[in-house]
This record gives sequence, C-alpha cells and structure tokens, in this order.
Amino acid sequence: MAEQTAPPLDPKPLYDPPADLKSRMKASYDAIAPRYNEWTIPHSTTRLRYLDQLLSRLPTTSSTPVSVLEIGCGYGIPVTQKLLSYPNFSITANDLSGAQLALARARLLPDPPGPAHGRLTLLEGDMLALDFAPATFDAVVGMYSIIHLPRAEQVEMLREIVAWLKPGGWVLVNFAAEELAGREVQTWLQEEKGWMFWSGWGSEATLEKVREAGLEVVVQETVEDAVNAQFLWILARKSDS
Repeated sequence: MAEQTAPPLDPKPLYDPPADLKSRMKASYDAIAPRYNEWTIPHSTTRLRYLDQLLSRLPTTSSTPVSVLEIGCGYGIPVTQKLLSYPNFSITANDLSGAQLALARARLLPDPPGPAHGRLTLLEGDMLALDFAPATFDAVVGMYSIIHLPRAEQVEMLREIVAWLKPGGWVLVNFAAEELAGREVQTWLQEEKGWMFWSGWGSEATLEKVREAGLEVVVQETVEDAVNAQFLWILARKSDS
C-alpha cells in the first residue's frame, strides 16, 4: 500500500475579506477623520511630488478645460485643493466617508461662494459604485485609496478607470508594494474605532494588471512611507486610440 502524505501547506492561504468591509471602513473613517487628517497632512510631500508629475503632463496654463476624478479624496487637503488652484480644472472628488466630505465641503466650498464653486463636485460612496460615461475624464487620481479594496476589486477598479478616461488620459495611483491577500488592523492610529483593511498584489503583479487594463506605465517607483510600509506609485497613460 502506497504511503499517503498530507498535501503541502499553502504558505499564503486564501483570505476572504469581511462581507461588511465597506460599511466598516466607512464607519472607521467617519470616526477617526480628524485624527487621520492631523496625522497624514504633515506627510504630504510624496503625494505632492507625484501630483506635480501628473500636472506637468496636463494643460495647466491654458484655457483648455481639464476634468479630473479623484477617488479617495479625504477632506481634500492638499491634493484636491491643489487641483482646484488651476482655473481650467473641474474636479469630481469621491470618498467613502461622509465625515471627510463634510470637512472637505467646509474647507473647499465655503460660504460665500468662492472660485471652487461650480468646479468641484463631491460624491460620497464606494468608488466601485461610481457611474460615469466612457471617456469622461482627462485624469484620474487615487492616492492611498485603491489599497483599501480587496484585490479582485482593485482589478475591477482599474478597468473602470480606463473606461472613464479619455483617449490619451492619465492615471496617478499607488498600491501596496507588498503582496498582501488582506490585512486587518483593529485600532489603527491607536484609535478605538480605527478598524482598517488593506490588500495588494505586490509590485510585479500590480504592474502586470495595470498594463492588462490598457495603460502604458510611464512612471513606476517604490517609496517607503511614513508608516514604514512601501508603496508602488504609478503614473500611466491610456492610448490615444
């Protein structure tokens, strides 16, 4: 009788994200919004450096209208704010957290109406539930936001982004450089209500999926963040045809 052996252990077992992931993420960011903003704003150098690389490829000094979608805008400082500094830009900014968008509205759309009124639209909800006509945007920006989606949804999000981009449009996004089926933290930033989730395909697989979605990668850089985690920053372009 042949000796039976147990199947080898999978070093990276399958991970099922919580069914209520989106509602838990929303509740967390609603609860910790002031603390998160206080923590993250001083670490904005990297965001602005890559945003400048995107802006250098867009018509910022002409009257040509530029339409930008920002997914995961938080309370809009400093990225949405800088995008609005260009008078020919119109920005659609989305976030899962109503608390963050309320802060963004108070900061960027104050009364009496200022220069951003009529050029900024704030949309609350799951980024995957957004619905736009094909070829709507000249650029899509997603900083530290797609990483909160389960990995399969990240691929779906890339497909949606490409569909929403105009031919020749640009996308600026970052992803976890580490391969991560899913990671949960119960008290992120030492906040009792700071439950958090991240996932990632790892740098090599992410670049492959970005290209498979129909994008040409122009910039790819791995940067260590303030939280001692590495992120893959990608600036990519949709073809002209």
